[in-house]
Amino acid sequence: MHIRWFLVIVTVSVLAQTAFSEGYRAPRTADNQPDLQGSWEAETTASYDLQDHGGSLGIPPGLGVVVGGEIPYKPEALAKRQQNFKNRATADPVSKCFLPGVPRANLMPFPFQIFQTGKDVAILYEYVHAYRLIPLDGSKHPDDVDFWMGDSRGRWEGETLVVDVANNHDETWFDAAGDYHSAALHVVERYTRTAPDTIRYEATIEDPKVFTRPWTIRLNLYRRPEKNFQLMEYDCYAYEK
Repeated sequence: MHIRWFLVIVTVSVLAQTAFSEGYRAPRTADNQPDLQGSWEAETTASYDLQDHGGSLGIPPGLGVVVGGEIPYKPEALAKRQQNFKNRATADPVSKCFLPGVPRANLMPFPFQIFQTGKDVAILYEYVHAYRLIPLDGSKHPDDVDFWMGDSRGRWEGETLVVDVANNHDETWFDAAGDYHSAALHVVERYTRTAPDTIRYEATIEDPKVFTRPWTIRLNLYRRPEKNFQLMEYDCYAYEK
């Protein structure tokens, strides 16, 4: 009887939270945009492995964030992913102090801060001083150039900030387990505030050279609760003698 009532209470609580999230309207900025500003951080193990995973060298166990459960690799691309995993201790670009790329930068166990104006959104990362400037003016991606953090262009769709990320450097990984992409990577991010201290983050990934179809990750970002919280200095010293 006690177990039954416990399940009922948990079910009602989950339904209430879902209804609250679906009906939530974020506070507005001075430009009447949904206000995403603040310091946020993922609380998952997705930066270690996007899929469900047990513990292994350098990777704590955890649940995945891939919608549908598995990344749809082409057979020949899966072989390279397995090789990356085998050599992850030295092959991971982050272990060499390279910038993590998108979406990995949002998944790492480091906070980041969002700023907004009517024309741009800026994201500053604690990890190795990475940053992104996201124009909202409808401008196009530049030609024939790539960036470690990609080139981001944003627009608003109701309560959601949609960010189109192209021109991605082909040497970044999605996680520490060796999930990777080619220079054909195209990412579409969606940031939706679903509660005062929660942003639902989605990233749809397309790369026809590596994957059989587009696929999506989904997780929550949580506001850092500390009073007067601020990003700290974090430098990487992979090559320090």
